[in-house]
Amino acid sequence: MRILKVISLLLDYPDAPLWQAREELAQAIGASREISPAQRAGLRCLLDELASAEPMDMQERYDGLFERGRALSLLLFEHVHGESRERGQAMVDLMAQYQAAGFAIGVRELPDYIPLYLEYLSTCDDLSAREGLADVAHLLALLAARLEERDSRYAGCFRALLQIAGVHPQQVMEVARERVAAEPRDDSLEALDKVWEEEAVDFLKAEQQERCPSQPRAPGKAREEVPVPLHWVGFKHEGPDAQAQEAHHV
Repeated sequence: MRILKVISLLLDYPDAPLWQAREELAQAIGASREISPAQRAGLRCLLDELASAEPMDMQERYDGLFERGRALSLLLFEHVHGESRERGQAMVDLMAQYQAAGFAIGVRELPDYIPLYLEYLSTCDDLSAREGLADVAHLLALLAARLEERDSRYAGCFRALLQIAGVHPQQVMEVARERVAAEPRDDSLEALDKVWEEEAVDFLKAEQQERCPSQPRAPGKAREEVPVPLHWVGFKHEGPDAQAQEAHHV
């Protein structure tokens, strides 16, 4: 399902491939029949906004949105398990799912990184991809509602994913918006200071007990530059053989 590749790239850290492939991505969005015209228009607006901005400005805005606070973390299991041991096991299980499907990860991103998860789903059959999205629909709705609160066009990515999942977007979004309206923002300086204080305590505790080896980036910490395996090139050569080749390409 190529539209998942497009959304994967749109949600990933904005870099050179995005600007270089603007026309190809726009065509893929326009050709998608898995989402409504309104959802396609939303994705086009986001693409145009990203592609027309100065790269460094867009990257700074991205960091301020997704790397500041945990509410908009693009790590799925952080919203479910936080930093508990259960999160480590969930990531092990997800990695095993990738390996069983022949989907090789050649970078240091955690397996629950949403753009990576979407790339994996894009290599699955349509039914499996929709089921994979439906499994995390409540998290997608929550992220969409939080992005709406911040007037971000990135919300359109998550609304499109909900539609692809086959859930009732309006119903799940209503529940998510009610929750978001009642929760405090976690991207203020005061909230970030509190998180850093808590993490300092956790660090001391970690010296005395075994912790999950895979930890998310701390809020506000600069993103480590690593290559991300988003294989959006060559939409015209889709199919089982092409997908298998792309999934192993690094």
